[in-house]
Amino acid sequence: MSPAAVALVAAGAEPVVVPLVRTVPLDDLTTLDDALLALGSGWYEWLTVTSQAAVAVLAERAATHDDGLAALLGRADVRVAAVGPGTARALEALGVRVDVVPPVRSTAVDLVAALVATGPTGPTGPTARGAAVASGPRALFPRGDLAATTLADGLTAAGWAVDDLVLYRTVPAGPPDPRVGHAWATGDVHAALLTSASTVRALLDHLGPPPPATRVVVIGPSTQAEAERLGLRVDAVADRQTLAGLVDALADHVARTGATPGTPPTTTEDSP
Repeated sequence: MSPAAVALVAAGAEPVVVPLVRTVPLDDLTTLDDALLALGSGWYEWLTVTSQAAVAVLAERAATHDDGLAALLGRADVRVAAVGPGTARALEALGVRVDVVPPVRSTAVDLVAALVATGPTGPTGPTARGAAVASGPRALFPRGDLAATTLADGLTAAGWAVDDLVLYRTVPAGPPDPRVGHAWATGDVHAALLTSASTVRALLDHLGPPPPATRVVVIGPSTQAEAERLGLRVDAVADRQTLAGLVDALADHVARTGATPGTPPTTTEDSP
């Protein structure tokens, strides 16, 4: 059971876990292999990671050709930045030391600010020291094909040399169980917890817009923006970009507004 489902059960809810998207590897892994070789040789000073899916792809491929991701990074003294505590835990579970995590919000904008605050230390690896380099540190940014380039753009604007590497594709999952579709359409699902912009789009594709009484809770500002762009009412936004933070946002919304299952929000109900 996922951590969010456990937290929902603990809060007295009945979770219905519906995979809306899935990740698939690229057909050609040559670029990824080249990037891992560059990491191990010290070409990059920083590895910046914004999703647990990226961690899984990096770890699996590093284990194929090396002694694992932690050994590869440690050999070249590569510093590692994670967008939030969930991604940091995924890295640390592999033995990777995480040097930077944004202190408040787990967003790419906050990660840019946290990295820039580390100062323009410049490349330190053995290959980088012998090469002509940009003014700022050199970083590798591995991501999914649908992830925004906010991190790469922000660091580049700050003078960093960033290689933006697509690691995997995000595709829609299969259609939900028909019983889920029926419960959604009849309003028996009282809240939807959405973890990314791609899940917003997949929700609408698979199940359609939520009934008026169904609360919509999103994990962060970018997911909120996509939901509102597509015409959804967003009832709550997580303060912490984790699954636990998402559940807390729903619990806080219910406690703050007195929302009851099956009842649409009133005109005086607070919005995020």
